[in-house]
Amino acid sequence: MVSAKDFIVAIELGSSKMTGIAGKKNLDGSIQVLAVVKEDSSSFIRKGVVYNIEKTAQCLTNIVKKLTTQLKREITQVYVGIGGQSIRSVRNVVTKDLPADTLVTQDMVIELMDANRNMQYPDQEILDVAVQEYKVDSQYQSDPVGIQCAHLEGNFLNILQRKAFYKSLNNCFEMANIGIAELYLAPLALADSVLTESEKRSGCALVDIGADTTTVSVYNKNIMRHLAVIPLGSNNITKDIASLQMEEQDAEKMKLKYGCAFTDNNDIDNNMKYSIDPERQVESRKFIEIVEGRLEEIVENVWYQIPNDYYDKLLGGIILTGGGSNMKDIEKAFRNHTHIDKIRIAKFVTQTITSNIAEINAKDGTMNTVLGLLAKGDINCAGNDIDPNGDLFSIRQAGTISTNEPRKVRQASETEAGVIRTEREKQAAEEEARRKKEMEERAEREKAEAEAREQARIKKENSFWNKAFKGIKKFGSKMIEEDE
Repeated sequence: MVSAKDFIVAIELGSSKMTGIAGKKNLDGSIQVLAVVKEDSSSFIRKGVVYNIEKTAQCLTNIVKKLTTQLKREITQVYVGIGGQSIRSVRNVVTKDLPADTLVTQDMVIELMDANRNMQYPDQEILDVAVQEYKVDSQYQSDPVGIQCAHLEGNFLNILQRKAFYKSLNNCFEMANIGIAELYLAPLALADSVLTESEKRSGCALVDIGADTTTVSVYNKNIMRHLAVIPLGSNNITKDIASLQMEEQDAEKMKLKYGCAFTDNNDIDNNMKYSIDPERQVESRKFIEIVEGRLEEIVENVWYQIPNDYYDKLLGGIILTGGGSNMKDIEKAFRNHTHIDKIRIAKFVTQTITSNIAEINAKDGTMNTVLGLLAKGDINCAGNDIDPNGDLFSIRQAGTISTNEPRKVRQASETEAGVIRTEREKQAAEEEARRKKEMEERAEREKAEAEAREQARIKKENSFWNKAFKGIKKFGSKMIEEDE
């Protein structure tokens, strides 16, 4: 491969695989994928959450090292997706009463947003906020600025994650010495890459069936209305098959070969058997019941996550993606349980992708999230050329950063939808906010002190003794003038 002078790098921390991808954005909007690296992550990432910081950091280092070798260039920073079991959404309403016929200003809207961002949830961190709409008196508006009202209400969907998991993720990149160009909410990046504008607008549910988790995102009127992560995935089906006394790797092969999400009872041959190994077999009916039983549980949990007020608003249907969506007849299983006729499987992203890499061209839904993250990238992640005759890490460790395009410290209200501030960025923003508050308080104190001095001066001038002294002084001056 010829060394590319500019490219974007994205990393997805999955429960079974950690994936690193590098791609170049072309002027026509298409993306050329230059390199893909996968590492097993099942021993230290569970249900999308980092459980072993040291092993995760080592895996990240390995991925960056392998990408660097393939690209023949240093990597200065990476885009990272946040997902996993601990993510959930919570609705919140912030209200503000105003004098009659007050004109709503942008500052008032920001005040509502800041009040929402300052909400405290026990052990939870607000990762992102999806503004639902604003209620201006009794009318709902997407933009209330310039409208007169006496009551303003902001409706927000707060995306939360456990603080401990958020810190663990940041610590992994700190330990690996890998700079983060941007943290991004993975389900949102995925949605932006596989859903059509029509589906988002008319209402839909995006169901990403991964190895250990299934993520459900509900959209309506182009706004995310609900986000939940279910701790069930395609690996649960594999483990259930393994209960037939076989190794999980053999159970996975059987799932891929014989697994079907829905089989009509009349189509089951009671005499058919599936081979486990040369010596053992399992009745097809028993195998089908195991697979369908676990899959039905996943479908039921997905449907349970759809808010009641959106059951009849999924005109865009249900969109399935992820590795688990490849199971035969999975559309039938979802259709039978949800009674939603419109079911689509998103095998690939909507962006134009070019590549000669097999994992990309397979178009089986497993690369959709990391491709979505890659599409979000807008900062060059390429560093210096690597000396082919030298030691790749003779000068510095993998991932040591010399970011050539650093972002300024952003307040929460300044980030775009889906962007999550890193721990370092968050601390810097908090420090900047603290300094700003101290300056404002100092200015208020100085103003109060000046006003107090002025009041004291006025009081002194108006006091009885001051007036008497001025009178005597004036009388004395007059007497001197008369003597002269």
